[in-house]
Amino acid sequence: MLLSDSILDFYFSLPKESAPPNGVEIIFPYDQPETRRVMEIFFRKYYADLEPRTLLFGINPGRYGAGITGIGFTDPILLEQRCGIENHFEKRGELSAKFIYDVIEAYGGVERFYKDFLFTTVLPFGLLKNGKNYNYYDDTETLHYFKPLILESIQKQRAFPHINQHKIAVIGQGKNLHFMKSLNEEERLFDTIEVLPHPRWVMQYRRRQKDKYIQYYLKILREIRPKID
Repeated sequence: MLLSDSILDFYFSLPKESAPPNGVEIIFPYDQPETRRVMEIFFRKYYADLEPRTLLFGINPGRYGAGITGIGFTDPILLEQRCGIENHFEKRGELSAKFIYDVIEAYGGVERFYKDFLFTTVLPFGLLKNGKNYNYYDDTETLHYFKPLILESIQKQRAFPHINQHKIAVIGQGKNLHFMKSLNEEERLFDTIEVLPHPRWVMQYRRRQKDKYIQYYLKILREIRPKID
């Protein structure tokens, strides 16, 4: 089975959780026809092979990026402009996606980047609370509720064809990293976890130093990209 087929099977067979605690709502784009259409085009364009990839773990999809497109750190505008995939979504940009695609360009472009890496998230669908993005770790009850699904989804992605099981990167230096390191100690999923600063943090608080953070991303990415034996 090609990697693209494994990825699409994973997302399109995810259970749609209906009643998380504390008034949290689910962003579940994978049952939307336009999302499924562009995901099929994207993953078959960049992952229809059996080349090794390294996983890059974000937090959970946001409402203006992957929560619409179904594609990690990719908003509808960049999906058209950088990936050449026309879509019928509202053309609204997303800060994290903008930074990530600047990194991708600096790495050598979409073809080269997606040949080495696969964006994913710790929780594979988005969350809202009071109409705003919410993170799986923002309260203990929500984290405990989703932890079994998180572990199952990571194990399934770890088993994708030729996925790098030795090294990954976690995007987000705080609670996302802490949770993934703790889970990794419990389950021994990967040998090494590197960390990348979250792009939204860079764009909101360190934008004048953006080029420095792009170079830092490139340094870590070159260290963890899969090597062919």
